[in-house]
Amino acid sequence: MPEQGIARYKYIFDEILRMTDDGFIVVDRDGIVTDINDQYCDFLGKPREEIVGYPIQKTISNSKMVDIVNRRYREELALHKFLPGESKENDNNFLLVSRSCVCDSEDRAVAGVAQVKFRLQTLDSAKRLMSEYAELEFYKEEYRKAGNCKISFDSIVGTSEAFLEKKRLGLKAAWTDFAVLLTGETGTGKELFARAIHNASNRADKPMVSINCAAIPSELLESELFGYADGAFTGARKGGKPGKFQLANGGTLFLDEIGDMPLNMQAKILRTLQESEVEPVGGSGPVPVDVRVISATRQNLPKLIESGDFREDLYYRLNVINIEIPSLRERRGDILDLSNHFLSQLNQEFQRTTVLSPEVKRCFVSYQWPGNVRELDNVIKGAYATCDGFTIDLTDLPGKMSPPKDSLLMDSRKQLAELMNDYEREVILAVLRDKGGNCQRTAEELGIHRSALYKKMNKLGIDPATIPHRQTSKLLPE
Repeated sequence: MPEQGIARYKYIFDEILRMTDDGFIVVDRDGIVTDINDQYCDFLGKPREEIVGYPIQKTISNSKMVDIVNRRYREELALHKFLPGESKENDNNFLLVSRSCVCDSEDRAVAGVAQVKFRLQTLDSAKRLMSEYAELEFYKEEYRKAGNCKISFDSIVGTSEAFLEKKRLGLKAAWTDFAVLLTGETGTGKELFARAIHNASNRADKPMVSINCAAIPSELLESELFGYADGAFTGARKGGKPGKFQLANGGTLFLDEIGDMPLNMQAKILRTLQESEVEPVGGSGPVPVDVRVISATRQNLPKLIESGDFREDLYYRLNVINIEIPSLRERRGDILDLSNHFLSQLNQEFQRTTVLSPEVKRCFVSYQWPGNVRELDNVIKGAYATCDGFTIDLTDLPGKMSPPKDSLLMDSRKQLAELMNDYEREVILAVLRDKGGNCQRTAEELGIHRSALYKKMNKLGIDPATIPHRQTSKLLPE
């Protein structure tokens, strides 16, 4: 833009700030005041020359503007108390302040802007407005939580091809009423899949009831599953209690950790599935039930069958559709998307903009994740709670995550060059996904020139056009 045009827009901007009733102040990302309008100067009782070009804390000692810029937080509305000596107002040092971070086209923080409301009749007016704002935020949060309860396959984070294939299979399973067996390591998200299947099925308007077969003592498991009648045993609830099968009638029963089910209970579950009826403990007869069963286990059921610890006939009854959820190390391209998802939830809850350092991202991509997605979630929560500032660094991670020498998925059948290519491919793909397929931002994140990135992608067979953008992907064609 020509210099004359810049001057014209600067004049218009200054006139707007002069005519408004509100106070405005602008700081750069270092907290240095770059602009302030006359109304704010009058309120502070200082000339522009003593404010512009100096740190904002010199003028307003308890200012949060630097924090707002560092957090890249937008649209914070708050009551701000001016400390004695910071304004010429004596009767009321509380003002309503709206603060925002300004980012450039690359989403980098470049400035912070504060707008101060002077024309509030009383402090009560400000407090009432703040109360209404807080109430609005409360309902927004409740709405968000309610939305999270309705888990769908599109809401489950993961766009790697291996994971997308499992989501497609889960959606196909939802369209039937057959039993589903979810297998996979602990922490891979089997319960999320179970809920997504239920919510996509024609039973979605009916209850989904869950029971962890490993968490309930064997002597209590029968009454939990099948219920009991009035007076069935000493201490029984008056009037009896329906079991999980009855509570799930018309809907879905999720049997988590089915591999830990005692053998005697396996026989009773098999009979229930065959006859579509349950017999409560101490009851006078069977009660018909209509349930769709989804089971999950981290164990190898065929091996348990060989050892006599799991009934083969029950296995075939439960394993009509088998979905094996891949481990996190088998879907490394999803690690940064999952990390951003968990961070976004925490930032929304705690009103921060904490980010991962590039070193942490590389560590996450190369780490083995024996606890899978659950471990990733917990590691991020722990680092989020203990990190200084708003960037999670390697020092914030558990000691076990210090990149070990054998963290590159060592395979004795591969040559070193092949191993390095595998690792480099995983890292580039992960960062590409994190940046929505933007090669320029990916190169900056990796610390290399864009042309070097293109050469590496060409060598490793990576096509950036195949990287999905940050939007909900359709699992099946319409």
